Amino acid sequence: MTLSETIAIGELSRRTRCNIETIRYYERIGLLPKAARRGRYRSFGLVDVERLHFVRRARELGFTIDEIRALLGIAAADDISCENARTIAASHLNQVRARIADLRRMERVLADTVRACSSGEHMGCPLISTLSAIR
Repeated sequence: MTLSETIAIGELSRRTRCNIETIRYYERIGLLPKAARRGRYRSFGLVDVERLHFVRRARELGFTIDEIRALLGIAAADDISCENARTIAASHLNQVRARIADLRRMERVLADTVRACSSGEHMGCPLISTLSAIR
């Protein structure tokens, strides 16, 4: 693709492995700029491919739409501030670590419940009892 080459939304979808409806959604909420039009059809360029790769990768890492919007703003700034990006990433890292801790707790409860179900020593079903318990 040359700098001046334009591609249709289907080709953008193929190159970025991003669903067409997701591309339209990102355009609607401003993560992608409004595409140029050739008649009724959207027309994208290399910068859109790169931006969509950035957005997809950030989403894969669990960044929220607002965090991605902030990171895109930082990336677009003339004087990129790594400190601002670090702050966003550090906050996200703390959230990821909290989710991991929650998942580990869930794993322990489920493992204990599955073991109790397997033992056959309980009346009824330990899994149903555990899920029904009011905390």
